[in-house]
Amino acid sequence: MFSGRLLRRLAVVLLLIYAALSAYASTAHLLNLPPIGKPMMPLLTLLAFTFALVHARLRLGCPRTLLLLGLSFGVSLLYESVGVATGWIYGPYHYTDMLGPRFLGLVPYLVPAAWFMMIYPAQVIAEGLLGDRLAAGWRRILGLAAVSAVVMTAWDVIMDPIMVRMGFWVWEVEGAYFGVPLHNYAGWFVTTFTIYLLFRLIAPRLGETPTVIVDQGFVRLAAWSYMITWASNTFAALQMELGGPALAGIFSAGAFALFGVLGIAGGSRSERG
Repeated sequence: MFSGRLLRRLAVVLLLIYAALSAYASTAHLLNLPPIGKPMMPLLTLLAFTFALVHARLRLGCPRTLLLLGLSFGVSLLYESVGVATGWIYGPYHYTDMLGPRFLGLVPYLVPAAWFMMIYPAQVIAEGLLGDRLAAGWRRILGLAAVSAVVMTAWDVIMDPIMVRMGFWVWEVEGAYFGVPLHNYAGWFVTTFTIYLLFRLIAPRLGETPTVIVDQGFVRLAAWSYMITWASNTFAALQMELGGPALAGIFSAGAFALFGVLGIAGGSRSERG
């Protein structure tokens, strides 16, 4: 078993490495540094995923972390597979081979990890936004699920046009938002709302919350992960001359990231059910 102190240190180290590599990837071209190349995207994804897993393990406890992880993987893989096969959920699109092997030839196995790496920090930011403003019960369950889904979907405002430009997936129609169908964002909200709602409904059945107390500084590390991802996406968008998505991202994911790192007001303990 890993001690709480060791998990804290591991989370900090992972976040620092993620920040350093993200900064390198964002500035290597400008500073004429050697590019890391094709492995960079999977590496950054796995670093952020592992950070989220370690942070959640300490803050939520093992059962709730595994629940959120399982829901993130299961629901995102199901919805994405149906989406790629039918075009119903997000609009017609398909993945290229750049993200590696694909589940049933449809969705890269790396994609569910990318969902979780942002689903967890988005939830932490949403909890800070709402704090104790909603009383326990259905209003709180639905409110937290909805706000978490909005924070998560805000990331795709800047991320999707970048990934399309880089060739990771292809939209088969010319969408209204810099080539991305608006339908896609409704699909993102539905996908993440499903994950968060199921988590809120099931988590209270898993018994007592962890006894480990984590301070607000540690909680904010999750928001910093969201911030680092948004900032690196913004640098990438500007270098690709995607000024529109970069600007839109400032007022969507950027705003949530800034609130998260400066003003998280949610409880310092685990998810409160």
